[in-house]
Amino acid sequence: MHDLKRGQSPKLFALVVAGVLGLSACGGPDLGKQNFPRTTVAASGGDTGSGPITDPAVTVAALRPLLPCQFLDQASLTPLGAPEGEPEAETVSFAECRAKVKDAGGKEISVTAEVGAIVVFASDKTTGQVGGLPQVEVPDQTGGSCSVSALTSRTPNLGLTFDIDYSGGDPCAAGRTLLRSAVPKLHNSPQKYPEAKGSVVTADPCTMLDQSAVDGVVKNARPEATGLHSCQWGDSGTIAVRFNPGVPPVEGGGWVKTDVGTASQAFAKKGTGPSSTCEVQWQHRPWQGEGGELVQVQYTNYNAQADQDDPCGKVTGLAKQVATKLPRP
Repeated sequence: MHDLKRGQSPKLFALVVAGVLGLSACGGPDLGKQNFPRTTVAASGGDTGSGPITDPAVTVAALRPLLPCQFLDQASLTPLGAPEGEPEAETVSFAECRAKVKDAGGKEISVTAEVGAIVVFASDKTTGQVGGLPQVEVPDQTGGSCSVSALTSRTPNLGLTFDIDYSGGDPCAAGRTLLRSAVPKLHNSPQKYPEAKGSVVTADPCTMLDQSAVDGVVKNARPEATGLHSCQWGDSGTIAVRFNPGVPPVEGGGWVKTDVGTASQAFAKKGTGPSSTCEVQWQHRPWQGEGGELVQVQYTNYNAQADQDDPCGKVTGLAKQVATKLPRP
């Protein structure tokens, strides 16, 4: 989940640690050792405040169907050096793409682009603007990596983000270069996934559960987007709905068949940790290659034990409602 709650992704956790250590600018190596030139971004003009972002080109609905690898094409990467092969779409995310570049001195630059990523420290790491959108930079402790984002919405803070690993270079400068070429694409007929009847790519996961169903499991929890294709309700007790590409589970390894009223078989898996948690997954429709569009519904209660809470019973009931609200193939 891309938020600052328990169960956070390692990538985001690392950024949080970096921010807590108090870095406020890209440290990086000495200029004399750089293979990539440092650049600066003006702090004037555009949206750098804390108000709502009203650009219609960057609403969550507008960003959901975008192909992430268009932001790491050859033209975008060449200013950093020599691209190594073609960019690769993340196999378990509709919104991420990865690429590698060799700079002029032979050093490797690893890049991940994510459309609609959660942006941490947006309030105190805004360094200027790019294409009229607030620009946020979060360097790590060592100066070898940096997350650079164009903020596209607030509450929660989401953005078009480039995560750069560049030891011996200036990762923040590399991120700014990519961002300057990426933001204009958002306003100029960006490339989208082909339209497919019933696809969850354009569906809003935060609309998949009625409040009455949520209250029956986690009281007074409200939906909050944790990305373009994921939503979470609650804190110490949480419900999550996620859409992503992937290979559906099969029976075994903790996965057991469960019935949520779908044409394809759904599977449930109870967690093994100290908290009470269970996840239900199924394939909604075919995707590229051998994979499918997967629907995941998860319930976690950090203050309860599974044998006293029936997490799989609760999440299966929620999954049944999600199944009725999905777009029809």
